[in-house]
Amino acid sequence: MRILEQVGLIDIMSTVRMHNLLAYVRHLTGQREEALQSLKEVEALAQREQLNKRSLMTWGNCAWVHYHMGSLAEAQTYLDKVENTCKEFASPFRYKMECAEMHCEEGWALLKCGGRNYRRAMGCFAKALEAEPENPEYNTGYAVAAYREDIDDNFISLEPLRKAVRLNPADSYIKVYLALKLQGVGETDEAERFIEEALSSTSCQTYVFRHAAKYYRNKGCIDKALQLLHKALQTSPDSGYLHYQIGLCYRQQMKQLKTEPGEQGRKQEMAQRAISEFQKAVELRPTYEMAYVCMAEVQAEIRQYEEAEANFQKALNMKNLRGHIEQDIHYRYGRYQVFHQQSEDKAITHYLKGLKIEETSYAWRKILIALEKEANKRIKNNVRLVESTSLLGLVHKLKGNMPEALMYYEKALRLTGEINPEF
Repeated sequence: MRILEQVGLIDIMSTVRMHNLLAYVRHLTGQREEALQSLKEVEALAQREQLNKRSLMTWGNCAWVHYHMGSLAEAQTYLDKVENTCKEFASPFRYKMECAEMHCEEGWALLKCGGRNYRRAMGCFAKALEAEPENPEYNTGYAVAAYREDIDDNFISLEPLRKAVRLNPADSYIKVYLALKLQGVGETDEAERFIEEALSSTSCQTYVFRHAAKYYRNKGCIDKALQLLHKALQTSPDSGYLHYQIGLCYRQQMKQLKTEPGEQGRKQEMAQRAISEFQKAVELRPTYEMAYVCMAEVQAEIRQYEEAEANFQKALNMKNLRGHIEQDIHYRYGRYQVFHQQSEDKAITHYLKGLKIEETSYAWRKILIALEKEANKRIKNNVRLVESTSLLGLVHKLKGNMPEALMYYEKALRLTGEINPEF
């Protein structure tokens, strides 16, 4: 569904890539004839646009599908096309070409196949840029990959995004990414200029709307964000991402109402709207881990604890999550245990699970702060002093404060002797 949404929405090369990816997905689900139909559409487009080297991708895919259908003669025909093109461009390989165009295509394919591939995608675009440093497309690809890998609001994607916008002044899609990054680092005036430029464009509006909505939600302009998301939803009604973003908007409105006296009914209404949108998101994307977490947090706010626990468990039991996402889930479940279940023990257990994941992310740093707070609170209340003091030692060790860590560990050892003199 997500691939079909994007076919034809951006540019010729994006359409070619989406049809190739669609063919691959259809091949994986056993729809071989449909896969070939997608590839025939790409072939016609590639021939019309004279894509040259980039046609290798489509011909290779055609050979692959025909081979799995048992049509070996047809598979050989496409292999011959690949081989002849490799000869034409003096490739040292029979069926492979090492060139900037192929590195670029690999980069875009990796970007479409999940967060674990973003760093590899950056590497592919970096190789392409070695050959053509000022190529607009390669710079755009590198900037997008860097932005998605740039999970902690640091600056690794800022300059690549600036360069991509300079080389692609008409590309509203990349301008929205730059605006979001500028907003994240506090350059609000410049961010506002780029978001306005992006919204004034008529190209790839659905994608501009969905990312611009995030910009306005971050800014606190929830009504504007919802307006843009509902516009995007008209084109992409089955987008789990859009329903998730709408849910976040309603959740933010619910939080704003928490402090207003006499707004309990309105708060309940916003909570139910948010839950409904998160539910639609997970129906459309059953592995949307953060939609389960956000739904659980809203349910906890309106005391639907059984439902909240069930949704947290769905997220906690998911496999193959990126490290920082898994950390964030443990952090947020820990907070749920502290503030809604009064179970500091379970919270600490999940904070420690998050810290065991070897990725120094923003979520990891939040876990350290939360764990330190719980340990200090326990020491103040004279609860499990040895364990709590040891936890402070661990916190300081992970922060890199080794003298303080050693001090707390030694204190924990002394406490052990005081509590168990025979030891």
